[in-house]
Amino acid sequence: MLKDGCAREAVEKYGDMLYRICLLMLKNTADAEDAVQDTFIKFVTKAPDFADSEHEKAWLITVAANKCRDMLRYRTSHLTESEELLYGYAVSKEDSGILEALMELPEKYRIILALFYIEEYKVDEISEIVGIGASAVKMRLSRGRKLLEEKYRKEYM
Repeated sequence: MLKDGCAREAVEKYGDMLYRICLLMLKNTADAEDAVQDTFIKFVTKAPDFADSEHEKAWLITVAANKCRDMLRYRTSHLTESEELLYGYAVSKEDSGILEALMELPEKYRIILALFYIEEYKVDEISEIVGIGASAVKMRLSRGRKLLEEKYRKEYM
């Protein structure tokens, strides 16, 4: 089991990032908080050995994303948060526009685009985190971009 200080350090270092990812996936603050909490509980109880901080971060993102997918599978109603609340969790003002657009995409594109554009992961890193091939990540990035382009084209025509 991890020492208490190590767990606190991980929560301080990765908590906000995991919350943003979970909020993007679940569109509900209570569920996002639960997913992050469950992620850190697993972190503390499993106490995995990590090669470095990037490996630790990737493991936490993977666990959080899997937890969100599990929650989405069993959710019966799809409650969403207001856009104003989501802007409050944006990394910067530039990201808030991305967050708004991402919220409207299907989940399989949301997580890929969020990891790529907001968390600035590379395709091969996203592939490992999400558990799909690099070519599938590239395809979802491409399709996600096209969906965003179509959305904006309709709005501005």
